Amino acid sequence: MAGIYIHIPFCKRRCIYCDFYSTTQSEKKTAYVAALCRELDQRKDYLQGERIETIYLGGGTPSQLEDKDFEQIFQTLHRLYDISPEAEITIEANPDDLTDEYVNMLRTFPFNRLSMGIQTFQENILRLLHRRHTAQQAVEAFERCRKAGFTNISIDLMYGLPGETLQTWEADLRQAVSMKPEHISAYHLIYEEGTVLWKLREQHRVEEADEDLSVSLFTQLIHKLKDYGYQHYEISNFCLPGMYSRHNSSYWTGKKYLGCGPSAHSYNGISRQWNVSSLDHYIEQVNNGETYFEVEELDLYTRYNDFVITTIRTMWGMQLDVLKEQFGTKLYNYCLRMAQPHLSQGTLELSNGVLKLTEKGVFISDGIMSDMLWVD
Repeated sequence: MAGIYIHIPFCKRRCIYCDFYSTTQSEKKTAYVAALCRELDQRKDYLQGERIETIYLGGGTPSQLEDKDFEQIFQTLHRLYDISPEAEITIEANPDDLTDEYVNMLRTFPFNRLSMGIQTFQENILRLLHRRHTAQQAVEAFERCRKAGFTNISIDLMYGLPGETLQTWEADLRQAVSMKPEHISAYHLIYEEGTVLWKLREQHRVEEADEDLSVSLFTQLIHKLKDYGYQHYEISNFCLPGMYSRHNSSYWTGKKYLGCGPSAHSYNGISRQWNVSSLDHYIEQVNNGETYFEVEELDLYTRYNDFVITTIRTMWGMQLDVLKEQFGTKLYNYCLRMAQPHLSQGTLELSNGVLKLTEKGVFISDGIMSDMLWVD
């Protein structure tokens, strides 16, 4: 089983924190979709005929596409790939795009999961971030999608935002759980170099959340969602029982995936590939049959490091028998030796052959994973 990720790079305007590849050149959508479908054709053998169990349209803002765009994409996918009848098919959407007409249009396509970028319900912070929706629009869009028949909805939240307090984060979480989404992704704001947000901090116009506040916000997140029945199945992801993102989980469980579109990444078990981060170059190179991606062949130690980073971060943890089988006795013993201090400190636990983070360990997960990586 494998997955396909499709990057839709178009945005009406960029949020001040975003460093994903995106563009406001909406006039190039038709040319882009045609090039995207060519890439899907050119790379149809990348997954070696494996059945597709997840398709994910991310961005950018996939909800900037029209029905004719989706029709062209799905016709191409079904013509070229063996797609499971039970495939999870996700689209990311902005609340302000989800009008009655647009939601009803989405229901004519095989989308069975919707990921809504809300980020916060605080009006002043939404305006600061240059989000296009209001809190009320977000709630109404969610209800509209429910009414239209979407039974698997994820919402994205952010914390550590400028001016955020424990009280405003509590209000955001209270609003979020009242909507009863099947899935919640919650990410700490990162000040990425080169973004507008980075520049505002450098100019002392916004202030980054300090470590104590960040820890308190994360603690509040974990406990609040647990109280409402959400499983903390990955560091930044929570779901009602059984409703985890199958697509994202494929990244963490080592499944193959094909990424199409500018800046999209692919993985086939032995190498990683990533596409050029330019809409114009992508369209030109795909159309001309030129190489538009770079390749990194993965040696044993790189694959071991990937295995550590992807498995330890989930509630399923690292299966030690798989570690030993795939990477040999040397790396198996090395991993256990590097994990031992964290086992002694109670930040890792080992049970039934599975190594995983404890709740205490989740707070220092980056350091734990770093300690377990192989370094030449």
